[in-house]
Amino acid sequence: MHTTVANPILWADVPDVSVIRVGSVYYMVSTSMHSMPGCPIMKSGNLMHWELVSYVFDKLEDNDAHNLIDGNGIYGNGSWAASLRYHAGMYYVAFSCNDMNRFYVYRASDIERGPWKRSVIEGLHHDPSLLFDDDGRVYVIYGNGGIRIRELTDDASALREGGLDRLLFETEREGIGLRCEGCHAYKLNGYYYLFFIEWPNVGNRRRRQLVYRSRELLGPYERRIALDDDLGYRNCGVAQGGIVDTPEGDWYAMLFQDRDAVGRLPCLVPMRWENDWPVLGEDGQVPKTFEVPQPDPAPKPLVKSDEFDYFENQLALNWQWNHNPDDRLWSVTERPGWLRLATGPVVDRIERACNTLTQRTEGPTCVGETLLDATGMKPGDRAGLAALQSGFGTVGIWAGESGERLVAMCVRGEDGSEEIVESLPFAGEVIRLKIDFDFRESADTAVFAYAAEGEAWRTIGRPLKMKYTLDHFMGYRIGLFNYATRQRGGFADFDYFRYAKGEPIHEME
Repeated sequence: MHTTVANPILWADVPDVSVIRVGSVYYMVSTSMHSMPGCPIMKSGNLMHWELVSYVFDKLEDNDAHNLIDGNGIYGNGSWAASLRYHAGMYYVAFSCNDMNRFYVYRASDIERGPWKRSVIEGLHHDPSLLFDDDGRVYVIYGNGGIRIRELTDDASALREGGLDRLLFETEREGIGLRCEGCHAYKLNGYYYLFFIEWPNVGNRRRRQLVYRSRELLGPYERRIALDDDLGYRNCGVAQGGIVDTPEGDWYAMLFQDRDAVGRLPCLVPMRWENDWPVLGEDGQVPKTFEVPQPDPAPKPLVKSDEFDYFENQLALNWQWNHNPDDRLWSVTERPGWLRLATGPVVDRIERACNTLTQRTEGPTCVGETLLDATGMKPGDRAGLAALQSGFGTVGIWAGESGERLVAMCVRGEDGSEEIVESLPFAGEVIRLKIDFDFRESADTAVFAYAAEGEAWRTIGRPLKMKYTLDHFMGYRIGLFNYATRQRGGFADFDYFRYAKGEPIHEME
């Protein structure tokens, strides 16, 4: 039995991918920024079907910004462009965090179960790549345009005293808008290979993949364009990532492509060697499909439904919190079979609310729905379902000062505040909420709906035109939320989260 796998191999926000093979198993890490737990680890048996197996950390830092107490949080910051390596029986994940001005190295002997030992090195090391050299020395290579190299201790936990620390080389400037970054470093075939992304403002004017090589670590390095292709999609280049071989000796590059509001999507690119240069693609192009054996068992989904039937306060791996959660304010055991979100600090909009629980959205279309019990909400509370990015949209219950309730669809206003597009009186305690996402051909729209018990779905407000923006630097997520605008102490209960990928699952009036 064979199945067809299309590029992008994951139609969801899994950016800045770094992939390795250990035996016959592949592992991949990606950027997670302000979503917690962070640095998701995915596993595959064929490079094309991936499932989530663990995270590197539950919380990166415990401070006001990471806890979303200061109002602004760490949107667009947090963990960036992690490097995943395996060396001498140990797994390593290294990345920088812009808001902390730090470089982190985590290591564990068991990538799926941990525990991960953390080391912190002061100072940014932009888009780093770990390199374990043949002579036992360890380096991190990093930078944007000016590519630097620093030597680490044998276990990569600290800078080596008196070790190498210098500018390795400067990359091209002429005709380049975004100079080389996103380093992935390897020692192969007697050469050092450094893979980068750059974005020219001449020629095709899209992101492209570059490779530098040298017989000597410190150069001089030769340069080649390794791939300049957009998969036929809006001149969005497929670039940034690393390479990996199969047990049979075949080679692939795992890169990603910007696909607008849904985020940055991993793409698998065949690779071969010519005169010790890596040649990516088929005649310079990324293949649109692969025929591969049907995996057995089938991989678990990246985004999943959840009936919240748990025996302990431990959510499925697919869920991530928007910033660090306050574990005192959520439970899946207090009311068995339900997720309870209690309100935290008083805020004015969902971007500043703690304990918004999220999963990715997926293309080409997807839909998520929930059932909300608003009985425990206090005046000023707002709870419901969100399409979360900087240009957010929400549908849910707004609790009024005198006990009245509205079902409201809201968007981000010009000043950042929540702007009600449409609101209607709602007399019940229980309401179903739904968002349909459409990412086909950059439609990038979300449609919001509600239904009282026993009634049909009704759309509310207007379709949200979703837009990927760099202040969040993340594809749209679907989230369950509850927050207070007047007083703490209320709670909202969610009976389930039901999700489907594909065409919308409900007709709406």
